[in-house]
Order: sequence, then structure tokens, then C-alpha cells
Amino acid sequence: MKLALFDCDGTLVDSAALIHEVMTRTFVHFGYDRPDVSLTKSIIGLTLDIAITRMQGKPHVDDEAIAMTEHYRAIYSGVRDKSGMDVPLFNGIKPLIDELARNDDVLIGAVTGKSRRGLVHILETHGLAPHFIVTRTADDCPSKPHPAMVVECCDETGMNPTDAIVIGDAVYDMQMAKAAGAKAVGVSWGYASVNDLMAAGADGIVHHPSDLLSYFSEVKHA
Repeated sequence: MKLALFDCDGTLVDSAALIHEVMTRTFVHFGYDRPDVSLTKSIIGLTLDIAITRMQGKPHVDDEAIAMTEHYRAIYSGVRDKSGMDVPLFNGIKPLIDELARNDDVLIGAVTGKSRRGLVHILETHGLAPHFIVTRTADDCPSKPHPAMVVECCDETGMNPTDAIVIGDAVYDMQMAKAAGAKAVGVSWGYASVNDLMAAGADGIVHHPSDLLSYFSEVKHA
């Protein structure tokens, strides 16, 4: 039995454009210059308050970062709906999840810096919700790379972390996996470079969703 724990933004869905637009509006609203998209991409995966703090170059979350976090959350859905910005699945993700879901010896979960509301919206929009039996979000656990998301998913499913595979596109995903004692697999289609993922402890890199099936090839259908 294996537990596949997927990051969301940059791994399941390509959400950088929407996240950057909402982040830009938030920073401008608080009197800051428009952030560069590369800066926004570098913090995707962290919880919002920590992400905003890092983008500001501050050492600790302060009252302004908390206020900016609240503003970001308040406008996110409106920006998404009114702008018509789509948050598509990366090519090959739906067939991958469908294939893993057909294997009775693979459990599927999500570990993400998104809010629970945001994750539910993504999974339901793309018809993936029935396949994800365990999830942890920014509403439930400390920010990545703290191992709590992985550890709690393992505890809930009765799995040992050594049988969990964290799949993500950010260095924080790799660091979280290693801290929890799980396998870390980086994806090259997200927002961090392959070199950065390897330096963060990735046990392997995949370049297409179907490549992930090899990590479950020894887990046969019951």
C-alpha cells in the first residue's frame, strides 16, 4: 500500500497567473509596487501570511502581512470569477489520478498551502474530489516545509511515512517530505527549477504525470 500526497498549485493545476494577479492587486492596494511574477512563483506553496512576508523581504509576519492576507482571501474568488481566469489541470493529471484511483493499493491525498475552500473548489471543478481521501491545507497545519501535513495524512490513513510519496513542484514540498520521512518526487512542469528541487532533497524528478506511475508499479491491483 502506498499513499500518494499531491501538492496542488504548480503540481495539479497551473494557477500562477491567477495567484500573481490577486497578489499584485493586494500589494498595490497596500501601496506597494507590482511584484515581479518570478517573485510570486517563488513563494507558491507557502501559507499566505508567510508568502507575503517573504515577498516584502521582512523577517517575521506582522500586522500588515496579516491584513494583506485577509485582503487577498477576500478578493480571490471575485478576481477569479470576474476576470475569467481559468485554473487548468496540467496535461496528463486527470488520466494519472484516474489510473491511481483504480489501484486499490494506492491511496490519494493532497497537501497544499491553499485554503481548504480553495482546494475543494479545485478538486470539485475538475471532478477529482472523490479520489482524494485525505487532505491537509493551510487551514489545518503549519506552513510547509513543516512535516505536519504529511504526518497527519499518514496518521489518518494508518500509513507509515516511509510508504508515502509526496509529489510537488516546490522546494518546500521536497523539504516537507524529507522532514516527515517520506519519499520526495519533484515535477518539472511547475514553478521551481529541477536543480532547486534536487538540492532540496528530491529523490527523483518526473517530466510528465504518466512518469509518476513507475513509483507505484510495484503496487499491483488487488
